[in-house]
Amino acid sequence: MTAAVAPSASQERADATGNGALLVIERPEPGVLLVTLNTPQKRNSLSRAMMAALSDAVASASADRDVAAIVLAAAGPAFCAGHDLKEMTAHRADSDGGRTFFEDTMRACARLMQDIVASPKPVIAAVQGIATAAGCQLVATCDLAVAAATTSFATPGVNIGLFCSTPMVALSRNVPRKQAMEMLLLGEAMSAADAVRYGLINRAVPPERVLDDALGMARIIAAKSRATITIGKHAFYRQIEQPLAAAYNDAAAVMVENMMARDASEGICAFLEKRPPVWSGD
Repeated sequence: MTAAVAPSASQERADATGNGALLVIERPEPGVLLVTLNTPQKRNSLSRAMMAALSDAVASASADRDVAAIVLAAAGPAFCAGHDLKEMTAHRADSDGGRTFFEDTMRACARLMQDIVASPKPVIAAVQGIATAAGCQLVATCDLAVAAATTSFATPGVNIGLFCSTPMVALSRNVPRKQAMEMLLLGEAMSAADAVRYGLINRAVPPERVLDDALGMARIIAAKSRATITIGKHAFYRQIEQPLAAAYNDAAAVMVENMMARDASEGICAFLEKRPPVWSGD
């Protein structure tokens, strides 16, 4: 049975407005947290409230020892259409033409994406519908991604006079330079098949399998040492931005610390003794 998690403060504020919960948060099985974007009428756009709710959910999951992996899904036909352009346009009536709101929105988005990368828990996107602009950025930021074979990805801001500069950060760290520039300069959609080919997502599967496959990945992760997963995720993102020699030095130091951990000792002994390991989380 699925057990619902108590709503975050952001969700409670959303409920108070009469708009319903921005997120649906569930525990479909031990160690797995399922977070579902729940504004299909807005194509699950990243409004300021939605980004705050997501940041709260990631922070809560990151501190929860019972959570091993997070699956990020969405209700309705779109995964995420990017920023809420209606919300942003409304603030052009502000005294500064919206500059302060735009600055705060971009900072909130950058924090959310960095929170996902910094979380000790792997985050897996289950993409059942289109992911555009900051929605594509969200997929690119997640550690793993499974998408419906029928979906597509785009950074179409150039078509409306707004270059997708912040989505570019995550996109260019996932796909080859020429493909990233093609998406950014042409504003055209990339198919799920090409998204697999170029490394934006891990798998393209039939639509009915998206959530099951994402939960399957989370289940495999949940069966492993959580301390080891945390060490590995943090080391991966740290070394990938470093020059080669510095990356090797860093990775070698991580391996030594990892070898000294209780779970590494247990895992190696279990392997040698041909038995299942019993993880302590240390």
